[in-house]
Amino acid sequence: MAESPAAAVVDPHAGHEVHVTSTGLSNEKLGMWVFLSSECLLFGGLISTYLLLHKRSVQGPEPADVFDIPFTSVSSFVLLMSSLTMVLAVSSLTRGDIARNRLWLTTTALLGMVFIGGQVYEFTSFVKEGLGFTTNIFGSAFFTLTGFHGVHVSVGILMLLSLVGLSLRGNLGPDRAETVEIVGLYWHFVDVVWIIIFTVVYLVV
Repeated sequence: MAESPAAAVVDPHAGHEVHVTSTGLSNEKLGMWVFLSSECLLFGGLISTYLLLHKRSVQGPEPADVFDIPFTSVSSFVLLMSSLTMVLAVSSLTRGDIARNRLWLTTTALLGMVFIGGQVYEFTSFVKEGLGFTTNIFGSAFFTLTGFHGVHVSVGILMLLSLVGLSLRGNLGPDRAETVEIVGLYWHFVDVVWIIIFTVVYLVV
């Protein structure tokens, strides 16, 4: 008899059945991978559009006139460090260390907030220097691309804070380590996307 595309295994932590797909991944994790695949298409389109349009402006300011590379580099480093704290959060919960898991989740969320704060400061500075969303084609492409990424980071922060809330209520134990891992997949994704955006937008001007 042929095997069914989905099967049930016993979670060693929770002691109950978890439905997995034929790939060996749970339905939830597979769903996140499919979602992230669609997000790759979204950001691929936005980055391609930026590359096609950012040098077609007929009036200033241009990228070199407004970018503060050192500031954005520090902000980028903060976001990348949040990937490390996210890994530590998953690892600590897998070991059953709930207190450290809560600490690292909170730290990851705070680092994400610092990044968003830096992005808001940067956007405000650009507007003061005369670059708005409708100023020129470069402005429209830039704010659309980086703004979409900022929204994704903000969603990730909300997800992290939700996990912290579950932990404080005692509902985030080792049996739900995969939930934290799935949120971690999303968080690593937005970090990797930012590496690409930072390289393409800020370094290749």
